[in-house]
Amino acid sequence: MGVKTEFNSYTLWYEAGKDYALPPADVVVRTSDGQTILAHSSILASTSLVLERKIDRASRGWNSVCTIRISGAPSDAVIAFLHLLYFTRISTVKAMMIEDILEKHGMQILALGHAYQIGWLKKQCEIIIATELTPDRVIDVLKIAKLCDAPRLYQQCVKIIVKEFEEVQRSDGWQFLRRYDPKLELEILEFLEDIDQRKRRWKQQRAAQDAYQHLNIAIDCLEHIFTEGCSETGPRNVDLSRRNKGPCTWFGTCQGLQLLLHHFSMCEKRSAPGSCIHCKRMWQLLQLHASICDHPESCKVPLCNDSRFKMKMQREGKSDKTWRLLVKRVARARVMSALASRKMPEVVFRSWAKYRVK
Repeated sequence: MGVKTEFNSYTLWYEAGKDYALPPADVVVRTSDGQTILAHSSILASTSLVLERKIDRASRGWNSVCTIRISGAPSDAVIAFLHLLYFTRISTVKAMMIEDILEKHGMQILALGHAYQIGWLKKQCEIIIATELTPDRVIDVLKIAKLCDAPRLYQQCVKIIVKEFEEVQRSDGWQFLRRYDPKLELEILEFLEDIDQRKRRWKQQRAAQDAYQHLNIAIDCLEHIFTEGCSETGPRNVDLSRRNKGPCTWFGTCQGLQLLLHHFSMCEKRSAPGSCIHCKRMWQLLQLHASICDHPESCKVPLCNDSRFKMKMQREGKSDKTWRLLVKRVARARVMSALASRKMPEVVFRSWAKYRVK
């Protein structure tokens, strides 16, 4: 025979504003280890439809005590679970009291909340358990979250696994998972592999965007050198000695381009295809500029307004998909750069400032 327990939640419920006598308990809750707990059907039925159906099926006549079974958790967790059901009817109960109960029996109450379809209790359990996650117990919590359909807790577990995977692999939960649940192990490993692939793709895309942006800057520097002149190189009609000696906007890129132009002008192998890698880079940069220049008539960059060079370039570009894609991406980078550096209209600026003040 189990021991009957009538816990202090009855007293709290009575002291919360009830001006009539405490009604007698009309439900006996039996736990897995044989302990019996006295409760009130009105409280249990009002918090869970599943408990309401169980009480209806277990009723034995008018005003008679019915017996329901709550299994799957130790008796102390069931008592804590019933405490929380009573607390929902008491507005004066502090949140700290509920948190203390959930910290002690969070996993068991999460399972009971899922079994008896008590949404608010599941949500509270997910929040409390997620704050106490460690690599040692994250696998156990992950399995419970998956069984109890707790997506927030599941995501928090996955974040811990991704961040601390080496420590998770050394835990007992991971060793148990490898032996007895290979399906979940494979699911976790595939998820980690997918994250790694996404990170690699993101890094490749980021590196490609940086390369397109650097080419865009190089083209701007090329126009700057042949239009205004820079520190050491410029058009013939510009006196560089009278020019401001301060560094330009892209000083590092301009310096590199000037050195490349000096080499290109002096190299005897620049006309031979593929013989000098530095000259080849200069040819490619001139070709790229000629492909995306939007004012070829007035442009002073060499070969930009040369019709024969452009016809040859178009013939070669038609058969080279990689080159056409590069031209397209660099042109897009130039457009985005121009939009980012565009001055905000005064009307828009005043409107933003107005809403920021509010």
